[in-house]
Amino acid sequence: MPKQGLDAVLVAVELALESAPPSGRVSTEHVINVLARLQAQPLPQGVETTLQVSQAPLADTARYDRLRAANDVQEADHA
Repeated sequence: MPKQGLDAVLVAVELALESAPPSGRVSTEHVINVLARLQAQPLPQGVETTLQVSQAPLADTARYDRLRAANDVQEADHA
């Protein structure tokens, strides 16, 4: 609270209470999250470019299994 000030914390608490669940309880983590969002810097504007993707990205979900098989590492049994 020393960094943000009491007024900012009170605004964050009010906003957190507005979006509170039906129980009406709000966690300190929720208030801290709202406070951080209030203090966040705006996103920078997009940059225009003539660059274009020549090959669309491919989702290869089996890649992890192939890499793991290449190293032949046994997973730890945590069960």
